Amino acid sequence: MRMRKKRNGEQRITNCSQYLAPEKDIMIEDITAPFKSDGPVHLEIGCGKGAFITENAKRYPAVNFYAMEKVRDCMVIALEKAQAADEGDIINNLRFIIGDAETLCEYFPPASLDVIYLNFSDPWPKMGHAKRRLTHKCKLDIYKRILKTGGELRLKTDNDALFEFSLEQFAECGWETLWQTTDLHASEYATDNIMTEYERAFSAKGKNINAAVFINKAE
Repeated sequence: MRMRKKRNGEQRITNCSQYLAPEKDIMIEDITAPFKSDGPVHLEIGCGKGAFITENAKRYPAVNFYAMEKVRDCMVIALEKAQAADEGDIINNLRFIIGDAETLCEYFPPASLDVIYLNFSDPWPKMGHAKRRLTHKCKLDIYKRILKTGGELRLKTDNDALFEFSLEQFAECGWETLWQTTDLHASEYATDNIMTEYERAFSAKGKNINAAVFINKAE
């Protein structure tokens, strides 16, 4: 579904600019630059309206979080959600990037991230669109470059076909599967799960949630 254009969107983004990541050249030199600690760095690709990443940042203050979203109208909501959650005191371990996954290597140096999240990414169901999927092997090559050896990619999706496709792609590219499940909320892995907006909506309709964690193995 196309996001409706937000009124005064650019001004609203500017009003929340304290949550925007610094310029690419600053990040590529030091990705912890905007944070107050040099703790682990996690990245969510396609953060949507920002509920997942904002809750993570508040729950885990010792971890530094980035969230990337290419749809500016979504980013308006995500930034305002973070601002509303800070209760007047900026959440120092959270920054947002308006950009596309294709440009990740322009922001993050090699082997710099500890965890990447892919939550309910667009399944691009037509076979001719497979390369657009965020779990296609061409994207996995990007993630391997910016993740540390032993770093994790954590995947959640309601789309069963995308999940099967993703498992095949990760296996083909030599990633180790730490665990996987086709029903996250009924599994042992649900204890610390933070739900996204999509996840709540799908779960309320009785849809199973597929999830897996993959490890970036040494070459």
